Amino acid sequence: MSPETATLIDQIDVTLNAGGMNTINIVLAFVMFGVALGIKPHIFVEVFKKPKSVLLGMLCQLVLLPIFTFLLALCLGKWISPMMGLGMILVASCPGGNISNFMSSLSKANIELSVSLTAISTALAVFMTPTNFFIWGNLYLHTSQVAAEVPTLVIPLWDVFKTIFILLGIPLTLGILCSHFLPKVSAALKKPFQWISILFFIAMVILSFTGNLEAFLKCVKYIFVVVLIHNLLALGIGFGMGSAFKVPNPDRRTLTIETGIQNSGLGLALMLGTSIFTGFPPHGGMLVITAWWGIWHIISGLTVATIFNLRDKHLNR
Repeated sequence: MSPETATLIDQIDVTLNAGGMNTINIVLAFVMFGVALGIKPHIFVEVFKKPKSVLLGMLCQLVLLPIFTFLLALCLGKWISPMMGLGMILVASCPGGNISNFMSSLSKANIELSVSLTAISTALAVFMTPTNFFIWGNLYLHTSQVAAEVPTLVIPLWDVFKTIFILLGIPLTLGILCSHFLPKVSAALKKPFQWISILFFIAMVILSFTGNLEAFLKCVKYIFVVVLIHNLLALGIGFGMGSAFKVPNPDRRTLTIETGIQNSGLGLALMLGTSIFTGFPPHGGMLVITAWWGIWHIISGLTVATIFNLRDKHLNR
């Protein structure tokens, strides 16, 4: 990537007033409430009777994905801007995406495991998202060749904790309570909320690139390739770990999807709604990587589900 292209990507900007950011946060909270509607306490009991796959899933999402993303960003070197590298690390630090349960059901994967991993990673995100982003983000900036041009990454922990707790913690708790005490209401709301989730990500991407369309079109091929490579890495980590530890086939599919689908909506909310990047140079690279993930993991999730189903048909012949 030429310096001119990197500059063009980083100059992409989105400015939101308080009302616009509040709207995004409210919609994201509703999306997470929808995820929690499928979570029932007995699911955790059944899954934790055989915790191997749960522990592998947490290892993939919370440890291996951030580490390998950091290494991938270093390997890409000057092909990406420092802000694009930070965008990759931000996505990898987020919990599992809220459409992963839907993709797992399409893939004939272990739905109970999928729901459990989404719930656990989301609950732990209050601490793990800022921690992983701080550790690997700073390490990347200090080891990348252009670190001198980028300020030290400082995480306003209370600001981030408050944002994640409001966006994830409260909706998750309310959704689980609704699922337990109002099962009929939960069943009726679950599917509409899944569609709200998909529409939300599309709206976020449109919002991100409105007013920056020309610049985005000039650099979309670079963004596409970077996100494609990063997503293949994430899917490969889940599938590879499941295969290496010989978990049942439905569990391996779940690990693949849960590691490959990240909550990039949370990443955008943190980027636009907190003071993490106060004093940073233009960071459009983070914006385009995180926003494009919101669209791409829908495409990749459907593709992976199709591959799994075609494989089943082939084996059943």
